[in-house]
Amino acid sequence: MDSHGLTMAGFAALAAGSLIWGMRAQVRYLGEVRDREERLRADRAELERQRAEALLAAQTDADQRRRDLEDEFRERRAELTRIESRIEHKDQQLDGRENDLRVRESVLSERGQALDRQAAEIAGRESEQAAALERISAMTQTEARAQLMRRVEDEARHDATQLVRGIEDEARRDADRRARIIVTEAIERCAVDHVTESTVSVVPLPSDEVKGRIIGREGRNIRSFEQLTGVDLVIDDTPEAVVISAFDPVRREVARLALELLVADGRIHPGRIEEVVERAQRELEQRIAEAAEEAVFETGVSGLSPVLLALLGKLRFRTSYSQNVLRHCIEVAHLAGAMAEELGANVALAKRAALLHDIGKAADPELEGPHALVGLDLARAQGESEEVCLAIGAHHRDIEPASLEAVLVLTADAISAARPGARRDTIESYVRRLERLEELAQGFEGVDRAYAIQAGREVRILVRPDEVDDRDTRDLARQIAGRIEQDLAYPGQIKVTVIREQRAVEYAR
Repeated sequence: MDSHGLTMAGFAALAAGSLIWGMRAQVRYLGEVRDREERLRADRAELERQRAEALLAAQTDADQRRRDLEDEFRERRAELTRIESRIEHKDQQLDGRENDLRVRESVLSERGQALDRQAAEIAGRESEQAAALERISAMTQTEARAQLMRRVEDEARHDATQLVRGIEDEARRDADRRARIIVTEAIERCAVDHVTESTVSVVPLPSDEVKGRIIGREGRNIRSFEQLTGVDLVIDDTPEAVVISAFDPVRREVARLALELLVADGRIHPGRIEEVVERAQRELEQRIAEAAEEAVFETGVSGLSPVLLALLGKLRFRTSYSQNVLRHCIEVAHLAGAMAEELGANVALAKRAALLHDIGKAADPELEGPHALVGLDLARAQGESEEVCLAIGAHHRDIEPASLEAVLVLTADAISAARPGARRDTIESYVRRLERLEELAQGFEGVDRAYAIQAGREVRILVRPDEVDDRDTRDLARQIAGRIEQDLAYPGQIKVTVIREQRAVEYAR
């Protein structure tokens, strides 16, 4: 075979191979197409199955909902049927009652007519009898009645006057004698020390060098102390002593305790001052509680509410007519109890009302009215009996005494106040003027706290920095000064100081 023949044979073999390869590829493709069609049929069958299941579930849910709604509808229909039955039954009862009322009304109407007829007959008979009596006595009924009443009244008045005069004379003699004995015995049985209180406290210092540390650099320590306590520190030439001046004894006591702690500790700076003042306030609250417990133990009064106990303890740091108010209340309780025992009155009631009679003096100064009525309202709000409350309110005759115990409390308070040197009205008016000065300043918008210091010659006002800016402080001081000039009467002049302090606090962790 020549080369041409070989070439043709090769081409033929190549064409046959290509044809075979193409047929195999087509066979594979047809196999893949059949596989894909099988998968599509399987997927379609799966979708049909899921659709049938979904339709079945939806139908089942719809059937269940329909059954639930039918059950609910049946229950509501049954409930409406029951309600209609009850209403129908009540209507029948009302109809029956209405019929009964008609019958009763008819019976009552007949009885009323019968009574009217009887009353008319009785009136006619009385008129006939009165006319007969007038013919017999030759006087009218009105004249006879008036004459008889005058005669009886004159005789009764004469006899009553003689009897009352004798009883009054005897009672007056016996009452005077008895009252002297009761008051004398009560005073003898109640021996309470009287201590004159002042408006200043003196704190001793270990040396005069401590004064410089109290003042601090550029006066920052003393300013911080005075702002936190509301007192006035007087640092003068008195050797080894500092004077604390404040009309409010509670503030003064807090300042005294705080200053003693600062001097003993030796560390005096604004941060330490604030911490010590808070500690002194807590300690004073503890002392107030102890003072109240001692007072109720000494007088035998129990069952006071925590609010009344706290107010009673505060009276330990209040003065009235130069006497400590708590000691005064204890004294009045003993006096009232002794007199009640002698007179056979309620001793426990008299002592309880007497111990609480000045409780209004420890109340919030914003409460208006006499302290007796303020104390009455406080005691009533804390569940005290009405007899105790009325006795508290009557101890200065702001209301009239309603019981013997109220009169005894009033009398015991007068006895305690009538001791030699008790009437120091100037101190009371001075304290009221300082309280009025603080109340006036606190009435302005933006004012946080106000303190009257230097015996009322200065009022120091702390404002809220978020409500009053630096430009408004001068205007506020001018407005407060104008209001003081307009509303208060005072000697000399009063300095108005407005302080605005902005604090920023952050913690390093």
